[in-house]
Amino acid sequence: MIAAFIKGILLGIMLSISVGPVIFSIIKQSINNGHKGGFTFVAGVSASDITMVVVSQLFTELFRTLLEYKKIIGIGGSCLLIVIGVYVLLFKKVVVNEDGKQEIKMTKRDYVKTFFSGYFMNTLNPAVIGFWLVIATSVVDLSFSYRLVMFSTCLIFVLATDVAKVFLAGSIRQKLTPHNIHIINKISGLILVGFGLALIWGTLEFGDKLH
Repeated sequence: MIAAFIKGILLGIMLSISVGPVIFSIIKQSINNGHKGGFTFVAGVSASDITMVVVSQLFTELFRTLLEYKKIIGIGGSCLLIVIGVYVLLFKKVVVNEDGKQEIKMTKRDYVKTFFSGYFMNTLNPAVIGFWLVIATSVVDLSFSYRLVMFSTCLIFVLATDVAKVFLAGSIRQKLTPHNIHIINKISGLILVGFGLALIWGTLEFGDKLH
């Protein structure tokens, strides 16, 4: 079980340090909407990872079939990133109170939208599907207890690092003016649009070469 634990930690490190749209979105959500908004987004991402693990283990062939539609999934995920990026870039506004400080207001509907934006941003990333498929097929012959420890360790580690990112972004937010937050939103929007366009290009250019 020690080997499974170590492998889970290593997989968690790989996922947590990978640079992608999710990490920027965690920071953006935490800066714009505080800890609760960041935690809600992280919960959506974590729920997506759990879904990936369960599906990859119970329905390996179905999961493998998803890669046959990687172009559709990739384009769909790219469009989601671009739409979110354009919204943040052009329409997202920083609300301030009477003291000129950033005002955070989130309704239950906002929390639901934030949760599912994290869920689908992670789920519609073909790189994430490919990652979990590779891991699933590499441990398919190992015992259930080994896989349980490995995947649980990995998911808990990734969740812990995402929570740490929320706290870090939250502490930074306390030192930012609304004007600086507005600039960060613009940069974040550009990054999301850039990731979306890059993902579309990668899907169309290399999709047929990756099997």
